[in-house]
Amino acid sequence: MTTTLTAPTAAPEAPGTDPRTAAGWAGAGYLALFVLAIFANFLALGSVLHPDDAGATAAALAAHETTFRVGTVAFLAIFLIDVVIAWALLVLFRGVQRDLALLAAWFRLGYTVMLGVSLVFLYVALELIGTDAAEPTLLALRAFDFTWVAGLAAFGLHLVLIGRLLLTARTSGRGTRAIGWLLVVAGAAYVVDTVAHVALADYERYADAFLAMVALPSMVGELSLAVWLLLVATGRQPVPARRV
Repeated sequence: MTTTLTAPTAAPEAPGTDPRTAAGWAGAGYLALFVLAIFANFLALGSVLHPDDAGATAAALAAHETTFRVGTVAFLAIFLIDVVIAWALLVLFRGVQRDLALLAAWFRLGYTVMLGVSLVFLYVALELIGTDAAEPTLLALRAFDFTWVAGLAAFGLHLVLIGRLLLTARTSGRGTRAIGWLLVVAGAAYVVDTVAHVALADYERYADAFLAMVALPSMVGELSLAVWLLLVATGRQPVPARRV
């Protein structure tokens, strides 16, 4: 009498998140980021930070404390939403090139961690309101600014990789490839700007030029990406797939 040994049957893989659902989360997240970033960066932080005047910075912070606190909450929301977007883009692009999509997610999470760390400096500045510590207040805000900028180098590499995934994916229309190239250019601009912050002793002299270099391709590219993501979510654009 003989018995036949058979290999155990592997359990079926649990279904994952549908790529169109992930695209919807990413697109909605991007739209929320646009609103939150404009408020947090320009209306909250921009209204109090005077890079070369500690006294004016401390006085402005005391005068606009409520707005600054709301802006800090907006940065906290950005920190959390970026985690969701990193996950959603991984789900959407893993069918194109899984390893590259995972690396792109890691870079975005690296940026997100840096943004979360930078929020500590905003809290320090808030704790110094009402004291005579004008110089530490300015230092805290400048430390926040550079920690965030340092993280944007990782964010730039994330955009370069997402752009590459769009360029190598099997999708329809030239518009998708144009978005891919815009993201590559925007990502490279973020990296160059971060390096310039460290390498140039007189960075402020060229700050407006660097801002334009980053802002133009970034705003156009990322807004176009958000629209494309929503079109994918609603079935008006195909889910990106590997070329065959």
